[in-house]
Amino acid sequence: MSNRLAQATSPYLLQHADNPVDWWPWAADAFEEARRRDVPVFLSVGYSACHWCHVMAHESFEDGPTAEFLNSHFVSVKVDREERPDVDAVYMEAVQAATGQGGWPMSVFMTPDGQPFYFGTYYPPEPRHGMPSFRQVLQGVHQAWAERRDEVTEVAGKIVRDLAGREISYGDARPPGEAELGQALLGLTREYDPQRGGFGGAPKFPPSMVIEFLLRHHARTGADGALEMARDTCERMARGGIYDQLGGGFARYSVDREWVVPHFEKMLYDNALLCRVYAHLWRATGSDLARRVALETADFMVRELRTAEGGFASALDADSDDGMGKHVEGAYYVWTPAQLTEVLGADDAALAAQYFGVTVEGTFEHGSSVLQLPQQEGVFDADRIASVKARLLAARDGRPAPGRDDKVVAAWNGLAIAALAETGAYFERPDLVEAAVAAADLLVRLHLDEQARLFRTSKDGRAGAHAGVLEDYADVAEGFLALASVTGEGVWLDFAGLLLDHVLTRFTDDSGSLYDTASDAERLIRRPQDPTDNATPSGWTAAAGALLSYAAHTGSEPHRTAAEHALGVVKALGPRVPRFVGWGLAAAEALLDGPREVAVVAPALDDDAAKGLHRTALLGTVPGAVVAFGVEGSDEFPLLADRPLVGGAPAAYVCRNFTCDAPTTDPERLRAALRTALNS
Repeated sequence: MSNRLAQATSPYLLQHADNPVDWWPWAADAFEEARRRDVPVFLSVGYSACHWCHVMAHESFEDGPTAEFLNSHFVSVKVDREERPDVDAVYMEAVQAATGQGGWPMSVFMTPDGQPFYFGTYYPPEPRHGMPSFRQVLQGVHQAWAERRDEVTEVAGKIVRDLAGREISYGDARPPGEAELGQALLGLTREYDPQRGGFGGAPKFPPSMVIEFLLRHHARTGADGALEMARDTCERMARGGIYDQLGGGFARYSVDREWVVPHFEKMLYDNALLCRVYAHLWRATGSDLARRVALETADFMVRELRTAEGGFASALDADSDDGMGKHVEGAYYVWTPAQLTEVLGADDAALAAQYFGVTVEGTFEHGSSVLQLPQQEGVFDADRIASVKARLLAARDGRPAPGRDDKVVAAWNGLAIAALAETGAYFERPDLVEAAVAAADLLVRLHLDEQARLFRTSKDGRAGAHAGVLEDYADVAEGFLALASVTGEGVWLDFAGLLLDHVLTRFTDDSGSLYDTASDAERLIRRPQDPTDNATPSGWTAAAGALLSYAAHTGSEPHRTAAEHALGVVKALGPRVPRFVGWGLAAAEALLDGPREVAVVAPALDDDAAKGLHRTALLGTVPGAVVAFGVEGSDEFPLLADRPLVGGAPAAYVCRNFTCDAPTTDPERLRAALRTALNS
């Protein structure tokens, strides 16, 4: 058996390296082989923390007779959707168009030219619930290919033509204004769940990007309803089972509307986005809960996701060994009353059961409960609770841990850099800022080539072969811009500029529309282009936000114009589907506010008064403000040019739309200037 996956940088591909299926990675050679043998291509797409991907692998891809049939009649290609989001996006669009639904594992049958003709997701080993078995599907596709080839190629051609016709006209080159942002808020209010927080029904996903919009909208307009939705949703999530009450960090989503039972996988991108959201909520409200959750989530990322090279791993699996040799979802995280008693003794177990909502019936499977923090009367002894948590965490550390997907994804590390830099600065935790700098150093050292082009992934200090997509350039630029504001090191602004130059030249067309892949990237059956947020900000809206911040730092007109053009899509989508364009709405709030440009000039970098002004600037709540910090006469940041000290003392300059306030040496005056709503 030739083993073509053994050299992969993807842990997901490596999980399949020993399958009896003769897998190929996504490569021209695989399609050439299908042409040579005159067989269809079977494309299987998943990711390492995906529960049903593991199930299908065990049931079908590890099964000898199934593998033999696949090897005889197909060329099988295995793709990690996190390494190749472009391949995933293009074929997922086809799956959703054809079947009305999508998901992973994704199973696609296509011609040797890459044209899809039959689709599905998970297939069971035996027919069940009205679904055919995987073997039946394989036999049916093989038979159709052998006996009805004309019909198959006609279907494939029609699907590709239909996809090409789905090019969306994003219309306006102008960004949204007050009216559209007001309509977006109204739309969110209609979909809001006032009893439980969040939006829509089950399953319920953490709406990180929408919360960023709500916080910015409140800061700019003073709308109490926006802050209330953000604050209540954050509190409900932090009290629910979706949040790890012992170890910090969030699971991917909740299977119910109440945030009780999570899908237990923990993703870097969710935790980076939510860490930043809770830090920003604390900045806006001073909430102790927001502070605790931001710091615990940051500590979780550093403790459990940081790699030996200083980057951040992609995910922890949902499944782990239940201690009896079975791989079970959530086994690492859930507790029964008996398990509490075993660790804590009867008295403390009773306290823990009450405090964490652990019941005899259980809130999860087999009488086990996911730990929560239910609202209840009475006061708990803080020291006793701290002792209970420490002992439970120590006991949990002795359980078989979930697997970790060790690949470093550029985009998600960019999000983590932004979150850790800001959280470290707000809460005076220099170790978190240092962790952000180490991850940024790794991206520069390993993921950037001489032309400042990004590789999407690395693993164990080795860069993967796949080119970065738009979200990589945009999110890494976002991380570098946050790092520049926090550290006062202008080199991060320079690196952000190099990445955003690629956005302008390789990802943007003449109309100002953005594409997910570069103009010189591998040609797929169509060039993917999706402006809506999914689990992370879309590349499109992330680019708009980063371009806007860079323009505020540098005064660059091309970057400002590109940001405004990119936000035209938010004018179209914001009022209609605000839940799916939250990051774009947040960027639009920054544009409406200016955004403000703050320069803090110091006599020396270690001057305490200057550091106080710098921190005050970072704690300003006005949407999307950028901060430059340096010594008088420094050329680290354009915003520091011609900004003298005031009477020899450190000073802050606040500007907006080519107009500046008088410089101030008083932190209170600066704080007021960066909390004042300025309606456009």
